Amino acid sequence: MAPALIFLLTYLVVAVGRLPLLRIDRTGAAIVGAILMVVAGGLSLDEAYRAIDYRTLILLFGMMVLVANLSLAGVFAALARWTVLRVSRPVALLAVIVVTAGVLSALFVNDTICLVFTPVVLELADARGLSPLPLLIGLATGANIGSVATITGNPQNMLIGSLSRISYAGFLARLGPVALVGLALDIVIVGLVFRRDLQAARTTAVTLPARPLHRGLAIKSLLVSAGVLAGFLAGYDPALVAMSGAAVLLVTRRVNPQKISREIDWDLLTLFIGLFVVIGGVEHAGLDRRFFALLRPVGIATVAGLSVVAATLSNLVSNVPAVMLFTRLIPRLPDPHQAWLVLAMASTLAGNLTLVGSIANLIVAQGASRRGIHVTFSDYLKVGVPITICTITVGVFWLR
Repeated sequence: MAPALIFLLTYLVVAVGRLPLLRIDRTGAAIVGAILMVVAGGLSLDEAYRAIDYRTLILLFGMMVLVANLSLAGVFAALARWTVLRVSRPVALLAVIVVTAGVLSALFVNDTICLVFTPVVLELADARGLSPLPLLIGLATGANIGSVATITGNPQNMLIGSLSRISYAGFLARLGPVALVGLALDIVIVGLVFRRDLQAARTTAVTLPARPLHRGLAIKSLLVSAGVLAGFLAGYDPALVAMSGAAVLLVTRRVNPQKISREIDWDLLTLFIGLFVVIGGVEHAGLDRRFFALLRPVGIATVAGLSVVAATLSNLVSNVPAVMLFTRLIPRLPDPHQAWLVLAMASTLAGNLTLVGSIANLIVAQGASRRGIHVTFSDYLKVGVPITICTITVGVFWLR
């Protein structure tokens, strides 16, 4: 009973976001849960060490260092400005934002793309007299959809890639088409829902505030990024490739290492460590087998059934904890290779359902709120529901 109670309490706090009367967030809950799992005898300390998948942590950290260097160099901001200033028609601008955010999110991490693009989109909407709402929602949903295409698109895909050992190229070949169709559907749905807000406004040339580009760091970061991508596509271990790229970037004469450290999402890495131990305790107690038996009538062994369950859990407890819960179940399914891909597809695309469905959505909403623009829950829901249903349906049919 102890492992079951620790697991339920941990995931309850993860789902709610905090513990009432105490200032414990999701990361704190994962760490407290991991410690309690060891103290209560759910796992020995050595078993807890073995439950942590260090390959996933290395891949995450390596990509964080790479993205941090690109961000500090001003590459993302420069690319965002250059892209959105090339078009003037509102619908074309929406399409460019969605596609650019999607492609960049597939190569890097979707949260970073949203963080960099949000102020640029707001500035451009203001300069052109456009409502920023459809552009912001297009940015968030496009980033989520694009990130489904690759192992490095988002944290849950990195976890799946590390545990499944599916190659970068193989992952892209299977889920890349889902992302492409999803981006097209995203443009159509956002365009239809907000067609009145996308009426032609000022089409004259506009300028945006210039942002510095550190050329030396930018060139070095882009060269390393190209090398990392080549290593991924060549079939080398993604964790080793990402960490090798990070090591090259950390050897520098100009960049203060503390600047890079501040860009690393230490909370996310710590959350992964804690959840690895909690889920390890669940497996050790045999609770995962009971959970699997409970889900069997739902049809978890089918593409559609697994998609529905994964999408539902991703919106209840967030996608990373949901995927972590499935890591012990997927290997028991008849076709684990396909099941890993289905899990990646459904857990990622489910992030578009509501405004709080993914961190990328919240980054866009918070960035807009700081400038007096409010993306409400209902505004987002009008687009999120049809986009999620349509894209997951496409993913189910494609993977079947």
